Amino acid sequence: MFERTVTNLLERYDELLAVSLGDDRRLKKRLAKQGRVILAIDGLQPDVGHEVLWVLRDCRSGEILLAKSLLSARQEDLAGLLSAARAACPVPVGAVVSDGQHSIRKAVAEVFPKVPHQLCQFHYLREAGRLIYEKDRHAKKELKKRVRNIRGIERKTEPIRMRRRSGATARRSAAR
Repeated sequence: MFERTVTNLLERYDELLAVSLGDDRRLKKRLAKQGRVILAIDGLQPDVGHEVLWVLRDCRSGEILLAKSLLSARQEDLAGLLSAARAACPVPVGAVVSDGQHSIRKAVAEVFPKVPHQLCQFHYLREAGRLIYEKDRHAKKELKKRVRNIRGIERKTEPIRMRRRSGATARRSAAR
């Protein structure tokens, strides 16, 4: 019987990835044509307390260069991953893209000191949008404060509006 737990699926992914990365001649040939790689690093932790699956891939070709499960996201561990990717890569790393996690930034600075490191566009835009979201949320809260008493004012003016409506209806009926 097949088990469909996250841990089992990650282990299965590791196995499939190992098989696909086994043919590194194809990968090296493709990267050599490009001349350089733009390295993306990201980690996926399915549940708290589980290993983090770190994936390093080339943004230009979409090829996965390295994937490994680690127990932590410490700078030292990530620097080891980045060093392994650099050693296996037949061309220079032109840039690194990540989510900007502090330990990743430090590891990238250690392994690739002269290589530009950029925040990925998704994470960058999410962070940029956070300020707008907070301002919008604050404006909404202030608007609610001001509008909250509107219903009371509407109730006080309802008899006046009802009289106006009934007068307008009477005028329309008389005009017919």
